[in-house]
Amino acid sequence: MGLLSGSQRLGAAALLLAASSLLSRLMGLIRDKIISWQFGASHEADMYFAAFVVPDIINYLLAGGFMSITMIPLLARAFQKDGNDAWRLFSAIFGWITAASCLLTLAGEIWALPLASLVAPGFDDGQLRRLAFFMRLILPGQIFFLSGASFTALLFLRRQFAVPALSPLVYNGCIILFGLLLPLAAANPAAFGMTGYCIGVGIGAFLGAFLLPLAVALKGGLAMRFNFWHRGIKKFLIIALPLMLGQTVVMLDEQFLRVFGSLLPEGNVSLLNYGRRIAQVPVSLMGQAIAVASYPFLVKLLAENRSDEFSATLNRALAAGLAIVIPLSLWMMAAARPLLGLIFEGGRFSAADAAACAPLAQIMLAPALAWIIYMVIARAFYAHEDTITPALTGTAVTVLCIPCYYWLAIPNGSTGIAAVSTLSICAYVAWLCLIWLKRHGPAAFSGLLNLCARVFAASLAPAACAWLICVYLPSPVAAPLAGHCLRLGISLAAFTLLTLPLAWLFCPELLGAFWKMLNRKRFRTIA
Repeated sequence: MGLLSGSQRLGAAALLLAASSLLSRLMGLIRDKIISWQFGASHEADMYFAAFVVPDIINYLLAGGFMSITMIPLLARAFQKDGNDAWRLFSAIFGWITAASCLLTLAGEIWALPLASLVAPGFDDGQLRRLAFFMRLILPGQIFFLSGASFTALLFLRRQFAVPALSPLVYNGCIILFGLLLPLAAANPAAFGMTGYCIGVGIGAFLGAFLLPLAVALKGGLAMRFNFWHRGIKKFLIIALPLMLGQTVVMLDEQFLRVFGSLLPEGNVSLLNYGRRIAQVPVSLMGQAIAVASYPFLVKLLAENRSDEFSATLNRALAAGLAIVIPLSLWMMAAARPLLGLIFEGGRFSAADAAACAPLAQIMLAPALAWIIYMVIARAFYAHEDTITPALTGTAVTVLCIPCYYWLAIPNGSTGIAAVSTLSICAYVAWLCLIWLKRHGPAAFSGLLNLCARVFAASLAPAACAWLICVYLPSPVAAPLAGHCLRLGISLAAFTLLTLPLAWLFCPELLGAFWKMLNRKRFRTIA
């Protein structure tokens, strides 16, 4: 089958989405590199990053990021019973989501200025007006994200993963393109600032998140009915409402960095944002890909009452994510300074900015393990049509951590904010795992503690060696970029050469699995 129409199996789907996550993350880093070069850790960059708070919250309120999770189980059962009725259900959900996103976006456009003062309490009046302007440009993109998520859910149901893999690439590409080109046509490029990037957000959302999935859905036989009512809407709301109303610490983590960072001196919002971008690389690379690819299969197994295979599939997904993210995050923590120097340093982003950002990235890399577990285990709850448990526990942790940001984090600056972020994520994931163990038993976590211990044993010494290289290896003062590349290259080579024999000693099954993958042997799939 063609690239845009084939149905991938679990292993191939995970690899495809991992490759997409890698490319998307790379494009995102290129985008942030351009922004850091042009604007550094400045108020203009702070306002750009803060402008996403309200649009993102609208997305959370309508469960846009969870559209596939809420729709796939309902549509899977509906299509098994009656195809025509399933299309009516799909159309009703699409209609309500689109109408609600339009209304909330309109409200955001009208009240952008007072909303700006809420999300950035540390900005002055001029900065708040500029922030409101950016927000008004970015807000319409949520209409395309939310309505397009319905088509993406349909593609996931069909196990067509190529278009969802391409969508973020188109989105990031548009932001970069318009951010670079539009100022060239402006009468005053300096005053134009980051306006082009904001415009690129809306256009990228339209092309990547809406038009591309719509085109492929139409090609595969989309049969819209344009109705607003179906008896399945009640079931959809029962599943979706906890996700809409439960603002978990995971969803709000990035927004907390922006909101509370605005109370610190100029540039801290940007530094926290750049540090989090680096910290999310291993999470996005493996966690998102494995979680998204495994979800349709988990739903299918539960629908067929194959609970043992469900637990085994969940266990394999967790093991695969943890085995890769542990060594990757340890090396990135060791190499944080040259990584930030290579990616962001230059232009208006100084060496001092990179040095200040490095410890923030290291702190936020620490919970990479927890992020991977959350992404997979949360979807296991959703496959059981239980959206209440993750929402309630996450909201409870959110309520508890807000005073910690005010009283503990802000007095300690950006490092305090990063530390509270890390602790809150870990606390939430630990609570969620305890609930799963109590309700469903330990099968999904079987052997994972032992696996993590062995992977840590194989990775800690190489990571320490990589850190020593990054800290003490001399580099040419006149060519800092070459120095960062030299440190990264030598530290990565040393880390790899030391990790391979230790991995063979402590966890040889992992090397065997990767060797099979490289030899293109068949992936284990669900029959």
